[in-house]
Amino acid sequence: MTQQSLTASRKLHPRFTPVVFAFYMSGIMAFLICMVVTAANRGFSDQYFLQVLNAYKLAMPVAFVCVMIVRPLVVKLVSWTVQQG
Repeated sequence: MTQQSLTASRKLHPRFTPVVFAFYMSGIMAFLICMVVTAANRGFSDQYFLQVLNAYKLAMPVAFVCVMIVRPLVVKLVSWTVQQG
């Protein structure tokens, strides 16, 4: 088996695209927001990164569920807003 076929066999089926998108989007956005909110509320200290990670433990699952729930509405809003080409 070639390296390329091994890599392809580890990938998820395309039907999982919306879930994978929501996972990455919520993970990145939740982390960035936790960084900003932690800095705004507590400032930068020696414990800053630990505080960010503690906030992220709650924010990531909440953000993922929210993205999964809101995604159909956002897709519809985009289709109403963007001209099909």
